[in-house]
Formats: sequence, structure tokens, C-alpha cells
Amino acid sequence: MPTKSDVAIIRELAARVAEIAALPVQEEKRALWRKLNGLRPERPMVMIDQVCWNEMNIDDELTLRCTDDECRAYEQELRRTLFQWRRFPVDMVVEPFIRVRKAIVNSRFGITVHESIAVTDPTNDVVGHKYLNQFETEEDLEKIQMPVVCHDTAETDRRLAVAHELFDGLLEVRPDGADLNLSLWDPIATWMGVENALYAMIDRPDYVHRLVGRVTAGYISMLDQLEAQGLLCQPQSLIHCTGAWTDELPAPGYNPEKPRTKDIWMMGLAQMLATVSPRMFKEFEVHYTSQLAARFGLVYYGCCDPLDKKMAEVRMIPNVRKVSMSPWADEERGAAEIGRDFVYSRKPSPALLAWDSFDAERVRE
Repeated sequence: MPTKSDVAIIRELAARVAEIAALPVQEEKRALWRKLNGLRPERPMVMIDQVCWNEMNIDDELTLRCTDDECRAYEQELRRTLFQWRRFPVDMVVEPFIRVRKAIVNSRFGITVHESIAVTDPTNDVVGHKYLNQFETEEDLEKIQMPVVCHDTAETDRRLAVAHELFDGLLEVRPDGADLNLSLWDPIATWMGVENALYAMIDRPDYVHRLVGRVTAGYISMLDQLEAQGLLCQPQSLIHCTGAWTDELPAPGYNPEKPRTKDIWMMGLAQMLATVSPRMFKEFEVHYTSQLAARFGLVYYGCCDPLDKKMAEVRMIPNVRKVSMSPWADEERGAAEIGRDFVYSRKPSPALLAWDSFDAERVRE
């Protein structure tokens, strides 16, 4: 439970965030994101995301002072928001609410990842992984279970009660459901290892089709259960690392107590398939992810998978509105392939920020 000191710390930070959230520029930025996502861009929008926060604690601005773990999580969110707004806001939007995650219990696919981890920086939550292949026989396919989803309403009520104590009068407390990363291949990579999975696509394609088919069926079952129980998130502010504000969502008939997949964005990606041919990408990814994308209002497709040579296949995925082009793509070709049909989410290389000394001119170039 929060101590008086914890409450005081959180409310002081929340008051500062609330002042920023009330600035007219926040709605101005939302309007610009809506125009961009509606394919009527007024100008390019810039966002800095996935920050190396473990390297950012200048003058103790990010040092947590609360003692309760729940309060520390809120404190971290608030301090990072204030830090970014002060130092590198670009086109971020500071919202006047706090999202409180509903206590959703999800069995997912029932597979425990077996791996070795390499840590080079103990302060960094990014580590190296070496995964053990758990899918080598026909019997192994039976390991993939259909997810079971339920809601711990008592825990959600407890979380909301704490949030109201911390934020009432400052920021709206907004219960929030599941905002899913629906990559088919990210979990498969952790169950098999990337190299093993890629070789299996060549050596045992029928086996891999059954594998990815079961994952697809599992996601569909999960979405059905989340919808039926009112456990999906409300329309997002962000979808992965880009602004999600849009005039097109939620869909007509929206009920905030029971959001549907068609009211929100889906994020889809297949980074592991960066090196496969367009034909294999269509066969092993597009066919399956399209079954998920068809349910959603809008889709943001791609992450660090270079899609400049696969846009013909990406166009086959329903409801795609925004396409990521990684630093490893031919950006000119990618932009030409995207044209005016989608939002081009350009990811510049972050490598130039990693030198011992910062060369601003080179970054600008």
C-alpha cells in the first residue's frame, strides 16, 4: 500500500504532468497525427521511442524515491514523461490520463521458453538470448495450447482504488485492457531459435505451416475471448513506436466497456523473416497474419524487418495503414513502393548515437 510519502511524491509529479497535458499544443499535435494517419499529412511527424533509459539519469531526475513497488512503477512512468518533455519531446503527446492495466490472466500458448542469456550491461534490460529448439517432432506440435483468458476483477478493482488515491483531481484514471503484439514469428523464434526456424521453413515446410497455423488459431481464440469479456484496450495513443491518433477509430457502435478489435490498431511484424524471399514471406506470413489483420480497424505493419522488396505482399494484408521501413531497407525504393497509399514510418539508424563522441553534423546528414 502507498505510504503518505509515496502519495506525496506521485501527486507532485502528476500535478506537473497534468499542467503539461493541459497545454494547447497537445491537441495541436494530436490533430497533426490524425492528419498523417488519415493520409492527409500536414508535415512529417517525429517521435523518439524505445529510449535507453538506463543511460539517461541526469542529475538524478530519473531516480525513484517511492518505496512501494506499485508506486515506483507509476513514478517511473511520470519521471520519464517529464524528462522526455523537457529534453526531447519532438511530436510526443502528453495525455491527461493514467492507464491502469486490467488484471488479465492469460495462459497464452503454454510453452516455457528454454534459453541461455548473455548480459553485457547489468543496468540494461536488453540481453542476448540463445534459445533451445523445442519443435523437432510431430508430437512437439501438441505443446501449443489454445490460450485461456480470464479477468481477476478483484485485482483490477484494487489497482483502480490505488490509482484513484494517487491521481484523483490531477489525472483521469482510465482502466485499460490488452494491447497486443500479434507477431506470429516472435514467439516461434523463442521456442525454436531463429536459425532452426528458418531452416525448418526450407527443410520441413508442411511442419512449419502446421506450427504457424496453430499459433494463428491461438491468437484468434485469444481475441475472441478478450472481446467477449470486454478486456481489449480502448483506442490507443501509440501503436508500438508511432502515434495512433486517428479520426477513423473507434468504429461506429463503439462501447468503451466492451471494445472490439475493429475499434483499435493492430501491430503486425515478422522481423525473423527479413532474409526470406517475397514468395516465402507471402506463404509463411501474409497468409496467416491476414487472418488477424482482417479483424482490426487499422494495422501498423513492420518494425525492423526491411520491407522495401516486399511491399507487393504487404499490400495483400487487410487494413494496413502504416508501414515501417527499417534502416536496413533501401529507403528510396521503400518510399516509392509505399507511395501515397500508406503512412511511411521511417526508422533512421540509431548507430550514429552510439559513438564515444557525438557528431551532430553527421547525424543531420
